[in-house]
Amino acid sequence: MGLSFAYGPATSDEVGIALIEHAFQNGVTFFDTSDVYGPFTNEILVGKALKRLPRERVQLATKFGSRFTADGVVEVKGSPEYVRKACEASLKRLDVDYIDLYYQHRIDTNVPIEETIGELKKLVDEGKIKHIGLSEASVDTIRRAHAIHPITAVQLERSLWTRDVEDTIIPTCRLERLCKSPYQMNMCFRNEKMHKLYTVVIVFSMMML
Repeated sequence: MGLSFAYGPATSDEVGIALIEHAFQNGVTFFDTSDVYGPFTNEILVGKALKRLPRERVQLATKFGSRFTADGVVEVKGSPEYVRKACEASLKRLDVDYIDLYYQHRIDTNVPIEETIGELKKLVDEGKIKHIGLSEASVDTIRRAHAIHPITAVQLERSLWTRDVEDTIIPTCRLERLCKSPYQMNMCFRNEKMHKLYTVVIVFSMMML
């Protein structure tokens, strides 16, 4: 995220690609982006970097569900139609055939989670995404979503200043055997549903490219 959005000026493609390559050469194989970062430009950057890496050794995550309106307001969208449209657009920007982990970036409370996950399940069946994740979801939402299709990862904020998830979200993830994918931490946990252990050796927020 920080390469294109939010944390100061965007880096050039040359610098961003070099950083991603350097991270990979030093053991990082899990790269996390989103369509809202930029918006869109971060996915394009990551896609260019992936052309220089062995795709089969990279686990790629991106997200949908948050977008900027014409007046700069963040809007949350989770309708089945939007899910498919967003996925197709991300695949094109990333220039890949599939996404390893596709997150719902924020939960659309106007759309039943069952409908959103139902469309994501179709994308899994079609081979366009491999695994489904949720970001900043409640315990109830996680359980309802997991009942429709296995949720591979839940992304949340956990730090010295944010510990409330230890009493609610994390116990639920342990019960359901889900991966806790924390941002603003220096590690990611193993998820037995995924085929590899993600080793993150630099600050996780940096890996949210």
